[in-house]
Amino acid sequence: MSDLEVRPEPVLCGGRDGVSGGPVRELLAARRVPLGEGTFVRRLLPSMGRRMVGAWCFVDHYGPDDITDEPGMQVAPHPHIGLQTVSWLHGGEVLHRDSLGSLQTVRPRELGLMTAGRAIAHSEESPRRHSPVLHGAQLWVALPDAHRHTEPRFEHHADLPTVSGPGFSGTVILGELDGAVSPGTTFTPIMGADLSLADGAEVRLPVEPDFEYAVLTMSGVTEVDGVRLEPGSMLYLGCGRGELPMRAEGDSGLVLLGGEPFEEKLVMWWNFVARTGEEIADARRDWMAGERFGTVRGYDGAPIPAPALPGVPLKARGRTR
Repeated sequence: MSDLEVRPEPVLCGGRDGVSGGPVRELLAARRVPLGEGTFVRRLLPSMGRRMVGAWCFVDHYGPDDITDEPGMQVAPHPHIGLQTVSWLHGGEVLHRDSLGSLQTVRPRELGLMTAGRAIAHSEESPRRHSPVLHGAQLWVALPDAHRHTEPRFEHHADLPTVSGPGFSGTVILGELDGAVSPGTTFTPIMGADLSLADGAEVRLPVEPDFEYAVLTMSGVTEVDGVRLEPGSMLYLGCGRGELPMRAEGDSGLVLLGGEPFEEKLVMWWNFVARTGEEIADARRDWMAGERFGTVRGYDGAPIPAPALPGVPLKARGRTR
């Protein structure tokens, strides 16, 4: 998925300076931004004060949208470097194409995982014959320095491991939760899980004390560690917990994200995650020149041109502002 803002601001993130050693309850405000033709998303990460959760560096939540008589998601070919994209749906379908030749329809509770590495381009669209409702999240994972120039790849995992308990079930998207391990490739200690709670369920979910966590509410109302969350909201939880208490007010769905705090400092601009402004400028130039990223074939439309670079130097700093 692309950041389609016309004038994207550089995001300076990473490092451990802003990571609390103990639990916190920090509600992150969403920004409404456009995504392709007629679709808007709630951008929850990066936010003004919180840049990352573990290696998770980007979170968009969209829908549920009625697209019965609409084209739905239409995101033209665009480039990525230095990250992984995670497509996660609760409703609808997304057709993925990339410059490796991948062609895959991703459906609800299936993992579409693209490792950009040194360079890749892709497009995402609702198929011509699609479900009436589109609802999901798009997430990015920053790659550590040792792996950020790796060869690009795309993975699709339709059968993911699950966990369950009284009034509760979960699907492990990435990493491990309560002994269940996702087949998705990871490069840092990280986890992501989709959680479903029945009305009135009270759950104490085991988590890693050394990980920092955040919860994205996909649907319904859930109280997480004493904080009441409406759909489309995100709560940053910090580190230092051995379990996470949750209580559902009606049936609800959440995505739990966590990981070891990302020690390296990054600069993120448009669809690129790098270490210096010069790397960002090089990637932008290569994309506009038709070099390095390859060609996405089969999408009915032109690639997205890169926005102009900001007039100030891009420098990597800490994870909060």
